[in-house]
Amino acid sequence: MTGMAAKPLAAAAIAQLESDGVATLIGTVINPAGLIHAKTVPLRRMGAFAEPGLGASPVWHVFAIDQAGIVFGDATGVVGDQRIRIDLGALRILGDGLAWAPGSFFNQDGSPDPYCARGALSRLEARLADAGIQALVGHEMEFVLVDPGGERLPSHLWAQYGLAGVLEHEGFVRDVTNAATASGVAIEQFHPEYGANQFEISLPPQSPVAAADQLTFLRIIVSRVARRYGMRASLSPVPFAGSVGSGAHQHFSLVRDGSPLFSGGDGPAGITVAGGSAVAGVVAGLAPAQGVLCGSILSGLRMQPGSWSGAYGCWGTENREAAVRFLPAGQHNPHGGNVEVKVIDPSANPYLASAAILGLALDGIDRELVAPGQVNVDPATLTQAQRDEAGITVLTSNHLQTINTLDESSLLRSILGNEVVDTVVAVRRYEHDHYGDLEPEQLTERFRLAWSV
Repeated sequence: MTGMAAKPLAAAAIAQLESDGVATLIGTVINPAGLIHAKTVPLRRMGAFAEPGLGASPVWHVFAIDQAGIVFGDATGVVGDQRIRIDLGALRILGDGLAWAPGSFFNQDGSPDPYCARGALSRLEARLADAGIQALVGHEMEFVLVDPGGERLPSHLWAQYGLAGVLEHEGFVRDVTNAATASGVAIEQFHPEYGANQFEISLPPQSPVAAADQLTFLRIIVSRVARRYGMRASLSPVPFAGSVGSGAHQHFSLVRDGSPLFSGGDGPAGITVAGGSAVAGVVAGLAPAQGVLCGSILSGLRMQPGSWSGAYGCWGTENREAAVRFLPAGQHNPHGGNVEVKVIDPSANPYLASAAILGLALDGIDRELVAPGQVNVDPATLTQAQRDEAGITVLTSNHLQTINTLDESSLLRSILGNEVVDTVVAVRRYEHDHYGDLEPEQLTERFRLAWSV
């Protein structure tokens, strides 16, 4: 949408939205620390929000999770201004007079901002299209319900995946489902999880940018409904020390020239040669990608073997201890063969996480990598010698190592761009420098609501 064409479209959309009772428009962006930032305008200002956009300081990219820190840099300091433009094609009605649309950063001259996370995923999506590949991404959202101050809620009736969790919070479950349905979001699953007062919602696959937009919108819905019931939704990777962590798993599938890459082949569970190369690319790039996928000061507390967080650097069919879980096609899998990356947690920027994963998959295809042997047992049941022989690694839980490995990765820099990697490293290194000496109990207490909205 460029030039004068934006204005008639916005005017027509405003008239329709006004008839639907909308008075206020919220536009959001997500920064490298995983924080959702927002601007609101009266509905009549929607056209200006779409183009030329609203002004925002470059420091939006480097706000830290402690509610105070800003990691200034040469291009992310007090000088300069950018524009946030909302995507009217992705606008959704929230209800209660509110509408929402995702935003992207642009420079004052109208050129895309290289620091923009949504822009990075858009560029990766275009690279896939140039290679004749279509990607679909499906997100999962795990969260823990807490009281407004972040303290535990009662859980006397809670059981892992138990009916009691649904009945205890049936109003919340019902209202989230109704709000999502009314806004055009098709929830596929909504169930209690392993941890006390923990839930998981699964979303249907969409194109990469649209899928990340949808996840952002669902986080807003969940957070609004939780407030109505006197609760908050913690999106911390580990809300309470020693308890179950929350993931933000991503599933993806690839189709090239009309043929799926994760089914119909001669490889394990029907994977094709190119599909195996995509898996190989993701597995090979897990270590440097950790800084993007699970790079917060709390992420290492979750990245532990035996916690279903994907702490083992390997892949396997339906193996929940593998960082990369393969789901074969079949009647049991209506979306067809796909790959789930389990190490991603809610502290990650979902746009950057998708860009990193899909970029690694494309790199594997381009280099025709051969997938390592899949692991069909719990790696914990193998001896160290057996894991070494199979090439199974344990992904690091060391925060500083995670940051440094990303910083030194030419591959991730080629996928995401130097600007994106530099800002991710900057905000995560800030976390280490200021809070790296805290004990797990202190960390979880300090940042339980850091990513909540």
